[in-house]
Amino acid sequence: MAAASHLFFFFLSVSLLLSSTLSAYEFRVGGPKGWTKPTGDELENYNHWATKNRFHIGDSLYFKYENDSVLVVDKNAYKECDTKAPLLKFVGGNTTFTFDRHGYFYFISGEPGNCKAGERLIIRVMVHWEVVISGDAPSPQPGHSGSSISSAAVGFATSFKNTVFVAALGSAFAISQFV
Repeated sequence: MAAASHLFFFFLSVSLLLSSTLSAYEFRVGGPKGWTKPTGDELENYNHWATKNRFHIGDSLYFKYENDSVLVVDKNAYKECDTKAPLLKFVGGNTTFTFDRHGYFYFISGEPGNCKAGERLIIRVMVHWEVVISGDAPSPQPGHSGSSISSAAVGFATSFKNTVFVAALGSAFAISQFV
């Protein structure tokens, strides 16, 4: 009976671990103050905050702002605070941006002077173990230093994860018959 109990807790742990890889998290940029031009009295800047977090595909950033905008730009536009040709522009005051690939994402304010004052952010989205298992080579995206994940890679990884789980569950059942 003790072996069956141990197996139950082992498979409960495995299923929780597998299901946790499927959950996404929404990060609030700027905390309670939101996406604003830094005034100099902040304890940390946006990039310092970003280095203390781990971002994954499916996670999102929530930007709350007034009289401002959020621009998604390439690396060069980020460095130069160039607002002329953003990849994406958000102006609604409440913006949720969801990460659909691993790699780097660059955000700047569209208001003149705000970016140079520190209202900009680099996010590095981590590579999931599913991508490593699939053997997919990253393919560069125009304007991005990151890469996209093919649906075949995601399908393979999901199938692989489900196969491992079903095999483990079957093994537990087989072992429980002998205990």
